Amino acid sequence: MKFTLSWLKEHLETEASVQEIADTLTRIGHEVESVHNPADGLEAFRIARILTAERHPQADRLQILAVDVGESEPLQVVCGAANARAGLVGVFAAPGVYVPGIDVTLKIASIRGVESRGMMCSIRELGLGDEHEGILDLPHEAPVGQSYVEWAGLDDPVFDVAITPDRQDCMGVRGLARDLATAGIGRLKPLAIPRVPVTDAAPAEISIEDKEGCPAFFGQLIHGIQNGPSPEWMARRLRAIGFRPTSALVDITNYIMFDLGRPLHVYDAGAIKGKLTARKAQNNEKIEALNGKSYDLDPSITVIADDQGIKNIAGIMGAEKGSVSGSTTDVIIECAYFDPAAVSQAGQKLGLASDARIRFERGVDPAFLNEGLQITARMVLDFCGGKATQAVTLGEAPSAVPVISYDPSYVTSLAAMDVAPARQREILEQLGFAIDAGWRVRVPSFRRDVSVVADIVADIVRIEGLDNVPSTALDRGDGVARPIATHGQLTERRVRRAAAAFGMNEAVTWSFISEKDANIFGGAFWKLANPISEDMKVMRPSLLPGLLTAAKRNRDRGQSTIRLFEVGRRYLQEAERPTLGLIFAGERMSRDWQYGKSQNFDAYDAKTAVSAMLDSVGMPVEKLQLLGDAGDVYHPGRSGRLCLGPKNTLAVFGEIHPAILAEFNMEGPVIGAEIFLDALPLRKNSGQLRQPYAPSMLQPVFRDFAFLLPKDVPAADLVRSIAGADKNAIVEARIFDVFTGETIDENEKSLGIEVMLQPAEKSFTDAELQAISDKIVAAAAKKGARLRA
Repeated sequence: MKFTLSWLKEHLETEASVQEIADTLTRIGHEVESVHNPADGLEAFRIARILTAERHPQADRLQILAVDVGESEPLQVVCGAANARAGLVGVFAAPGVYVPGIDVTLKIASIRGVESRGMMCSIRELGLGDEHEGILDLPHEAPVGQSYVEWAGLDDPVFDVAITPDRQDCMGVRGLARDLATAGIGRLKPLAIPRVPVTDAAPAEISIEDKEGCPAFFGQLIHGIQNGPSPEWMARRLRAIGFRPTSALVDITNYIMFDLGRPLHVYDAGAIKGKLTARKAQNNEKIEALNGKSYDLDPSITVIADDQGIKNIAGIMGAEKGSVSGSTTDVIIECAYFDPAAVSQAGQKLGLASDARIRFERGVDPAFLNEGLQITARMVLDFCGGKATQAVTLGEAPSAVPVISYDPSYVTSLAAMDVAPARQREILEQLGFAIDAGWRVRVPSFRRDVSVVADIVADIVRIEGLDNVPSTALDRGDGVARPIATHGQLTERRVRRAAAAFGMNEAVTWSFISEKDANIFGGAFWKLANPISEDMKVMRPSLLPGLLTAAKRNRDRGQSTIRLFEVGRRYLQEAERPTLGLIFAGERMSRDWQYGKSQNFDAYDAKTAVSAMLDSVGMPVEKLQLLGDAGDVYHPGRSGRLCLGPKNTLAVFGEIHPAILAEFNMEGPVIGAEIFLDALPLRKNSGQLRQPYAPSMLQPVFRDFAFLLPKDVPAADLVRSIAGADKNAIVEARIFDVFTGETIDENEKSLGIEVMLQPAEKSFTDAELQAISDKIVAAAAKKGARLRA
C-alpha cells in the first residue's frame, strides 16, 4: 500500500515529520517497508522551452534544438524524441547532472558530428514512471528556468506500507489516517459526502440475478461528459504510487480505491446493450479483459454482463468491450458489494490478480456503498462535466456487525498492561467502535477482523504500544532445570552441527515443490487445494529437489564449489519424516601446482560426510552394512545405502542419476545423500556414567594382509568380517591398497588390509599373533577371500 505525505494530509491534520509518521505506523502494526522522496536527486532539473527544432543533417530521427533554460543564451541540444518541437515546454538536464532513469551523468557530447549540451527528459528518464513515448510536455505557462521539482510539487515523500491480510480497512489512505490519529499523531478530518444534483432522465438499467455473489449493486448514469485528462494533483499522486494516469474516468476510480479502499468500475453506457446484470457466467463464456488476456469462465464465477456479453469479472477486472475511452459521453458508475469468498475463488481459478480483487476478497466496507457512489459521481461531474440521473440501489449488503460484551480488565488479564478504562474507551471510539454505558462494544462495519474480546484487546495494545508490555519472567522451580529437548530435537541439533563442522552451508528450502519435480522423486501424496503457484503445489517427498534447485541457482551465479545441507521434513503418505539432505556439486579441489587439474566430488565424499554425521549421533558406523541398491534417484554403481541390519536403512548416498540432472538443467557430476533421522535407533541409557578412558600402556601391533576377493563382493564386507575375527585383540581394520591388473584374475581384486592389534595386560607372543592371523584368514575366507601368494 503506497501513498504520499500530501495524500495522507487530505485525511489527517498533523505537523508530524515523515520519520515520526513512519515510526508510528510500524509501532501500531503497519510495517513501513520504505519511504522515498521522488524529489531526491532531481533538484538540478529545470523547466525549459524549445525555441527552434531543425532536422539533424546526419540522422533523420534526430533534431537539433535551441533550448531556452532561463539564461542569457539558448543551449544547443540534440534530441531524438518524436514529440520535440518548437514551442514545447519541458524539463532540461544540463551537463554534469545525473539522470536516474538511465543511470547516466551527462556531459557535453558530439552526436553525429553535432555538439549537444544536455538533454530534454521524459518521465522514465527522470525516474518518475515508465512513460517514454516522448519528452515531458508541460503547460505553456510553466515558468522557464524554475526548478521542475518545485513547480511540479514533487517534494512529496512516498510511504510503502505492508498491510497485514486481516486489516482490510487499511487498504485505503483514510484507514491508515484513522489509526495514526488514534495513536496521537494528528487529528482525523471528517469525510465530506458531497451532494450530487440529479435530473429526471431515465436512470441506469441494472439488475441482480446472482444474489449470493453480488448481494448489492448500486449504479448511477451520467450523461454528456467529456473524458479528458485528470487534474494534475490526482495524476501526480497516482504516478507517485506507480500508476500511469490514463483518463479522468479511469483515474477517478483508481484514486478512490486507494484513497478510501473502495473499488468501483465505470462502463461506457454507449456500449451497453440492455441491462447491466450481476449473474453467474455460463459454460464456455469468454472475456477479453483489460490486461489484454482472454479468460474462459464457468458458472461458479460472478460477472456483470449486458445482452451482448460479459463486461466485468465481478470484483476483479473489467472487459475491453464496454470500457471507457476518450470518445465516451455517457457512463454508468458501478458501486457493488461482492461476496469475498466468491471473488477469492474466482481469482484463484483464473489466476487473475488485481488491486480490486485484493480489497474485495478481504472484504470492503458493506456500509459504504451509497457514500462511495456519491463521492465518485461528484468527481465525475467536477472533472468531466455532464448531468447525473437518480442513483439505482439494488439489494442489500450484509449489515450485521458483532456486539461484544467487554470488560476493561481484559487488557490486564490478556496482555499484562495497565490501561485506564477511560483511555480504552477513547482508543476504541477513535477507531470507530461504539460503546454503551455497560461496555457493550459495537464493531464498525469496516472491521471484519474483529469478532471476539481478544481482537479488541489487540487493538488497544497495539495503539498503546507493544513496547509497553512488561517483561515478566516465567516461574521456575527450585533446583537444576530438567532438560526439555526431545531425542529427535537433540539428534537434529547434533547432525546440523556436524554438517556445519564438515564445511557445508545450511540451506532452507520450501516444503512445497512442483508436481513435476515431485514425480521425478517418486511422486507426492499430499497436494495443496489452494497452492501459491504451480511451482509450489505439492509437499515434498524428498529434500533433494529443493537442494538441487538451490545448487543450480548458486552454480548459475558463478559458484565453483557447492556444499549444501538441509534438515527438514519429507511428507510421505503415512507420516512426516525428519531427514537431513545434502548436495555436493562442482569442484572438491581447485586446480593446484601440486595436484594438477581440479577434482570433482564423487560418491566417496558423500559416504564420508554421511558417516561423519552418523558418528556424531552415536551410530556404530564401523558396523553398518553397505548395500548397493540406493534407488532410481542415484547412478547405479556409483551409489549405496548404509543399513543397520538389512531392513533398516539409515542413509542413501551417491551420484545423482544423469536423467534427473537433465530435468533440472544441471551438468554432472552432482553428489547427493539423505540421512533418515527417524530411522536412527534411540541410545540406550543405563543411568551410569561412561567408563573413563584408559589407554593401554602397551604398544599396538600392526599386521598387513593381501587378499584376493571376487569383484562383486563389497570390500567393506571383508573389512567388517576381519574386524570381528577377534574382538578382544583387533582394534581396527582398514584398506590401504587396491590393485587390479595383468597378474590378477579379471574377476578378482587385490586388497591390502592393515590390522591393528592391541595387547591388554602383556605383549603378544609369536604363537598368539599366529593364532590371531589364522582367525583373520578364516574370517576372510567366509567372504570368498584368500591370501594372495
